[in-house]
Amino acid sequence: MTDAPTHARPFREAVIDLDAVRENIRVIAAQVAPARVLAVVKADAYGHGALPVARAALDGGASWLGTADLDEALALRAAGIEAPLLAWLHDPDAAFGPAVANDIDLGVSSAAQLEAIGAAAGAAVRPAAVHLKIDTGLSRNGVAPEDWPAVVALAATLEERGRVRVRGVFSHLANTDADTDAAQLAEFERALATAAGHGLAPEMRHIASTAAALSTPDARYDVVRIGIGVYGVSPYGDGTTSAQLGIRPAMTLRGRVAAVRRVEPGTGASYGHVWRADRPTTLALIPLGYADGVPRQASGRAEVLLNGAKRRIVGRIAMDQFLVDVGDDPVEVGDEVVLFGDPATGAPSADDWADAADTIGYEIVTRIGRRVPRTYLGVE
Repeated sequence: MTDAPTHARPFREAVIDLDAVRENIRVIAAQVAPARVLAVVKADAYGHGALPVARAALDGGASWLGTADLDEALALRAAGIEAPLLAWLHDPDAAFGPAVANDIDLGVSSAAQLEAIGAAAGAAVRPAAVHLKIDTGLSRNGVAPEDWPAVVALAATLEERGRVRVRGVFSHLANTDADTDAAQLAEFERALATAAGHGLAPEMRHIASTAAALSTPDARYDVVRIGIGVYGVSPYGDGTTSAQLGIRPAMTLRGRVAAVRRVEPGTGASYGHVWRADRPTTLALIPLGYADGVPRQASGRAEVLLNGAKRRIVGRIAMDQFLVDVGDDPVEVGDEVVLFGDPATGAPSADDWADAADTIGYEIVTRIGRRVPRTYLGVE
């Protein structure tokens, strides 16, 4: 399965190893058992392709899939995904009828959402499965603690009327430090107790994403939501590598050299001539740029793998292209260049690029644009 032309390899592509996705799910599932794994495939599976990744994650043992918004979840249903699905971030004017009709579980962050979902369920003459979200300290979506008792009471009433089924209660950790996580877990326990006091018995309690799922056993509860770990990128910003976690990157971003130019000392390269050659050297032109998701902030800092060695980007990354300095080493038009992939191959990692761009590995993989064809390995 490939989005790329079959007659020739494209000069830019993102190769997605679905076997890596399967292995990452299996590795993480073994560590968090008996908690089940919900694989997060929002944002087109962090840029990897929602449908193929969803299938691979289920093959690997994920019990659930998660998306941010309803359109993402409905697209998976339309493509034939029948596994349990949760969507949790809703437009203020969201129409919940299609979600109810397609058995998509809904995250609830306010009384207004709960009322709208209950109305949609009444119109559909079938209960909606909901997961009530409590804000335990991230200060994003989720019911504020002071509003939680009223929302729980409303949910209990709607459940008695057959409008909703409260399948879950959940939250999200800030992943700041152990003390903050502990405070959030304590708030979550209070929220669960309040729900139980109103007669609710959710079968799915979940608060941990990849970071807490791997490092904080007390946060695992019944389900863990695995996002970046599915894709083999470390969730930590402390230098912990994917290999140390037993997972491997699923995406390799690569291209081919489009042009080669020999330059003399003093020659400037790319916009603003922020880099000038300090010796005779060879520059190789790589046809990827910030239009493809390559971060301009990594100009002059990131490296690529070209002909067996890491080469530094020189000059500013442009919309469609950038330059690397190869010195006196041989290079030809058409040679393969890997921007990031599995460090075990010698390539830079997404985290290496994140360091160069002062961001996180999540952003590096997710931002790769649709102009870059995806080629899938390990398709079943």
